Amino acid sequence: MLELLPGLLPAQGGGVRCPAMLRLACVLVVCLPAAREAEESWKTALEVDTLRRHLVLRRDVARQAKADSEGLQLRLQELEQELEAAREDKRDIYEEMIRQYQELQRQTETRIQCLEAEVTQLQEQLAVCRQESQQAREESQRALGEKDRSLTELQAKIDTMKTEYEQILHGSLDGVLAKLASAKLRWEREATAIHMENKERLRDFGLNPLEM
Repeated sequence: MLELLPGLLPAQGGGVRCPAMLRLACVLVVCLPAAREAEESWKTALEVDTLRRHLVLRRDVARQAKADSEGLQLRLQELEQELEAAREDKRDIYEEMIRQYQELQRQTETRIQCLEAEVTQLQEQLAVCRQESQQAREESQRALGEKDRSLTELQAKIDTMKTEYEQILHGSLDGVLAKLASAKLRWEREATAIHMENKERLRDFGLNPLEM
């Protein structure tokens, strides 16, 4: 509307173009401030509405952001709780593993000590057995030596006794043979004497001994 005024108003140094146009220009000049005020009011209302909408939008965005922040805060708390629970579980597992390791180490050390004591005892027993075996071997060798000496001495005694017995036997046998020979001669003489005596007696009875 304001752009129409230069065309409606008379040019500088000229006359009025048209009474109707002049009246329209007057009306426009009179109504121009009101129009400007209405336009300014409309622009102001539009800006206010725009600002109001912008504020509402920002409030909604802020409310949503706050809700999202609270949700994220709750989720963060949940994650922190889960992380703390996981840490507790990990700590419990670690402590349990340490306890089991210490228990296993204690059992292993105890078993090693028992085995070392058993090995020491077995070594002592082995040393005693070796010593006893050596003593038994020495005693056995000594007993075998004594037995060999005893057998040798006994064999020597047996040989001596055998020689003595043979000498005694030979001496006795010679004596017996000599006695038997002497007795035989005596028996033969006695038998001859008895035979001669019997012959004489037969002759005395008139018998011939050769015919009998």
